Amino acid sequence: MKILVPIKRVADPDNANKVKLNGDATEVTSEGLEWKLNPFDEWSLEAALRLTEDGKSKARKGEVVLVTIGPKDAVAQIRQGLAMGAERGILIEGDDKALDANVVAHALKAVVEKEQPDLVILGKQTADGDSNLVGTYLAELLGWPVANFATSIRTSDDGKNLTVVREFDTGAATIEVQGPAVLTTSDRILQPQSIKNGITPDDFAYPESEGGRYASLKGIMQAKKKPVEETTLDALGVSAEPQVSYVQFALPPARSGSTTFVESVDELIQKLRDEAKAL
Repeated sequence: MKILVPIKRVADPDNANKVKLNGDATEVTSEGLEWKLNPFDEWSLEAALRLTEDGKSKARKGEVVLVTIGPKDAVAQIRQGLAMGAERGILIEGDDKALDANVVAHALKAVVEKEQPDLVILGKQTADGDSNLVGTYLAELLGWPVANFATSIRTSDDGKNLTVVREFDTGAATIEVQGPAVLTTSDRILQPQSIKNGITPDDFAYPESEGGRYASLKGIMQAKKKPVEETTLDALGVSAEPQVSYVQFALPPARSGSTTFVESVDELIQKLRDEAKAL
């Protein structure tokens, strides 16, 4: 099975409270913040690795190809994914200011047409934009089925047919999907029994995890030798223009630090409704 995993670098989401605005508040700056692999994409990479390995022996049984759009130094996030176990990477040079979900989806469509993967697996959203649009846009452009918010994936035929559990606010739905397909993942895809690929013994369970696997020293050294192709939007024939523009940003108001105590639940409800306008 061959899986394409789009990834993105984002300003460290653990320090999101330190983001700043430029002088005229038209841009959010990442000054002073470290670039990290988008955590949602880390989940999708882990899912792809589990689908293409024997989990018990850790023998690779397929290929995972990473792709990102960004400046040249975004190769660091590709190398991180390669160290975790992916086989190849593709870096498409681009500037975040000139990208939105529409442009990204068209770029990924061009890569899919070139690579011909069995599946595309993305994180359900990015920690910066939070739009949750690229996976659905991409599936529409390709004419492929899409299963968003996947918490479980089961296949035994290299992705030709999949059983996917999708998460909703009100519960979950189990659907049958015929590949090739686009999937976006929830963090619950990391549960010990969430991935079944017909290769890993069915009674095998991955360890409990809050993120993807750690890169071993051996993996880090091997990643330096794994191929990373560099290309551009123009070379891919992508001419799509952004459909979304941002006019101005505003930071949330600072907390006052004051505390008001109430005597009863009824008084709390009254204050939430009439003063805070939260109900």
